[in-house]
Amino acid sequence: MEEPAHSHSPAGRPDPAGWELWRLPARAVALVLAVEAGAIASVMTHLATPDGATFTGEALALAAFLTLLSVVHTELATGIERIRRRAAETSYFDLSSVWTFAAALLLPPALAAAVIAVVYLHLWRRVWRPAKVSLHRHVYTTATVVLAAGAAHAAVEQAGGLPATPDDVAGVAGIALAVLLYVVVNTLLVAAVIALTSEWPGLRALVGRLDDNALEVATLCMGGLAAVAIGSTPWLVALVLPPILVLHRAVLVRHLEEAASTDSKTGLLNSAAWQAEAARALRRAQRARGTAAVLILDLDHFKLVNDAHGHLAGDDVLAAVARELREGVRDGDLVGRFGGEEFVVLLADLPPGALGRAEVRSVAERLRRLVAELDVPVCTPDGNLTIAGLSVSVGGASVPADGATLDQVLKVADANLYAAKRGGRNLVRIAGPVQIPAPRTAAG
Repeated sequence: MEEPAHSHSPAGRPDPAGWELWRLPARAVALVLAVEAGAIASVMTHLATPDGATFTGEALALAAFLTLLSVVHTELATGIERIRRRAAETSYFDLSSVWTFAAALLLPPALAAAVIAVVYLHLWRRVWRPAKVSLHRHVYTTATVVLAAGAAHAAVEQAGGLPATPDDVAGVAGIALAVLLYVVVNTLLVAAVIALTSEWPGLRALVGRLDDNALEVATLCMGGLAAVAIGSTPWLVALVLPPILVLHRAVLVRHLEEAASTDSKTGLLNSAAWQAEAARALRRAQRARGTAAVLILDLDHFKLVNDAHGHLAGDDVLAAVARELREGVRDGDLVGRFGGEEFVVLLADLPPGALGRAEVRSVAERLRRLVAELDVPVCTPDGNLTIAGLSVSVGGASVPADGATLDQVLKVADANLYAAKRGGRNLVRIAGPVQIPAPRTAAG
């Protein structure tokens, strides 16, 4: 199912044994195959019904019309979508659902599945494959959309079809339920395979961000409006294209902004983005007369890892440490890469006084232990190895106890970090306000 990158049979044909799909965990492979088999079985079941394999000329023309609109949409947005595919590291939502959802509402399930297959085949050739997206992901996504479309069609059918009159409340409710089912079925199936592919990746990686889901719901609502418009004035549906293309550009800008603020090796905020976010968070804390803290963490003797195992292994270590830091703090805390082997954490909404300082120390010690217990599997020129025995030194400072601005607090935290380094490394130093020496003048 997956297009192999390097594995071929002696005759030069792709070797199925080299498909990327088989490198997934067995439980994930089982789910992928079960969902794809379910989508095929769903289509075959509908084709087996008395009217399931007989389509009117009107239905065929409508299917061709929706497919044409999707092709035009994809061609107009191809450049944007290729960039978006490369820029989006997180959950990706496909704006072509405006056409697949309209097909689900207007066409018999088997014919809607055919439209979906053609739409996604064209997307694969024009967007997914050039963006280096795995073929097995594309096929699985197509299968989930077929099943989601089937659920949406059933909801509208149970409501008596699309709204025919302005007071058809049942028809409107049917479309709303269809939107909900389409999103839920598609999201759950995608989330399930992500969850089975790796250790718990976090809720955002499973179901996407709130604004991603809002975008998908908005796109489906446009698909519902397009389906209703086709029932009265078919060519009016072409007016859906301009707003969809504007949405493409708006989402692309957001993804590019995220890429510009993200450290490529760790997925954390980069230094500039972290400082901007942290400064805003500290200003909010000061307006609310709250307490916050900054931790600076530095990997001890990290140069030895690069020297012994290479920089690619070092990058794997940085990524593994970043994951531990993210998992070791609350969702509202900010974690960033400060540069080299240094990381920074902003702890917001802390208790005032001694309780807050105790919590800062507790979090810092937890992060230090997480790094110390970390085993990082890496691939090196000498083979697959596991890097262990890592340690991190931590310096911390609080607002307002140790400074009123981010720059002041960072200087105090940095001084405490070097106190931990001088004390023997693999230590936490959050002793209290640290005296920062004044810059020496030329005369001094």
